[in-house]
Amino acid sequence: MPPSVPSLPRRVARTLRTSLFAQVLCALVLGILVGKLWPDTATALQPLGDGFTRLIKTVISPLVFCVVVVGIAKAGDLKAFGRIGVKALIWFEVASTAALVIGLVAANVVGPGKGMNVDPSSLDAAAVNQTTGGGQLPSTTEFVLNALPESFVGAFAENELLQVLILACLVGAALLHLGHTRVPKILPAVDQAQDVIFTVVGFIMRLAPLAVFGAMAHLVGNYGLGVMKTYAKLIVLCYVAAALFVALLAVALRLVTGLSLWKFLRYIREEMLLALGTASTESVMPRVMQKLRRAGARDDAVGLVLPTGYSFNLDGASLYLSIGTLFIAQAVGVDLSLGQQITVVLVLMLTSKGMAGIPGSAFLALSATASSLGAIPAGAVALLLGVDRIMDSMRVVTNLLGNCVAVFAVSRWEGALDIERARKTLDGEDNSAPDDERDGGGGDGDAEAPAAASPAPGIPTQKPKESAPEVS
Repeated sequence: MPPSVPSLPRRVARTLRTSLFAQVLCALVLGILVGKLWPDTATALQPLGDGFTRLIKTVISPLVFCVVVVGIAKAGDLKAFGRIGVKALIWFEVASTAALVIGLVAANVVGPGKGMNVDPSSLDAAAVNQTTGGGQLPSTTEFVLNALPESFVGAFAENELLQVLILACLVGAALLHLGHTRVPKILPAVDQAQDVIFTVVGFIMRLAPLAVFGAMAHLVGNYGLGVMKTYAKLIVLCYVAAALFVALLAVALRLVTGLSLWKFLRYIREEMLLALGTASTESVMPRVMQKLRRAGARDDAVGLVLPTGYSFNLDGASLYLSIGTLFIAQAVGVDLSLGQQITVVLVLMLTSKGMAGIPGSAFLALSATASSLGAIPAGAVALLLGVDRIMDSMRVVTNLLGNCVAVFAVSRWEGALDIERARKTLDGEDNSAPDDERDGGGGDGDAEAPAAASPAPGIPTQKPKESAPEVS
């Protein structure tokens, strides 16, 4: 007798119960509906998204520290780690510059601000100061100094990723230098701490649907859908330009690694949808790091390239800044010459770095660019206040994909990418390491035991005694 096929309601219920993607998608739709139908109530739901993001941020710094320390120690070659860093910075600069140029070309061709004839004196420049909190982007010297930690604990307490990276590099180098005779238990302890953090991430991720629901309801309730009609030309241009840049990323990924960006998108669809719903790439960093490692990228490459890219490789923000600069110039009737547009690219190459974590950083960068040109009134930046939040989805997707492609490309460049494992994982054929192996989803607790116990150059780990087996 053939087995009975579950009814449609049961299949839907099972999918909603087991699939994070389905849960987040439903939360996204419900959030939009609640924001549209009950905007006053919806605006009070923002703490759901903010609370989830705060929880995720608490584990990002220790996770990055553990991944980088273990990656350096197991790779056993500090010079290789340095090469990965240099190659990552080269890739970041090329990708960001390409995004800036694409944005300028698109804005020149389409002219999203032409014909608006806005009077700059009618704009409220104080609204920009309110959004940015009166802050300003750090200078190059300040940026470098801020990347250096003042205290070990302070870097983690303030969630300064660049400072945590520097500390992790120093600790990893110290482990290599001292070797197994001096610190035989440090590396296994850090590796097991990493397992604990991934498990905590798994617990937090169960709240993701609530976070997406609250964030989307607040967005639609606070800003409404009418703003999309007012700025339709600018919004469409930004998203089309982002799609073009993502297509170039797909070509670059195929040429460098032979991998498919579409398959990778399908592989991280849950994380991508969560990032879209919360308008934050930080909310998915731990899970994306985990999936990149599973897809064959070596620990040291993932641990260095991805967190560094969150500060140095903001491709979506670069696109938005270049288009936004020309939009406000066209809206107030300023015709920028070729030389001035080249200046825009050069200025944005500097101001777009280190924007992560600074309130209203996009407006600060736009204001700095307008001031450097001397032709655009500073108050004209206020034109983008109404549409900036709508652009978050474009920026989040482009930033995240740009950094993931950078991990694959730099890993391949350095010989730190297992191509065969990557292909099998993206094709769904590699079942050796389930998605939830470390995230508290019921995976085998000993799945990572061989890696933790395998000897690393310079730091072999201790073999557990028979009477006291190691618990991972």
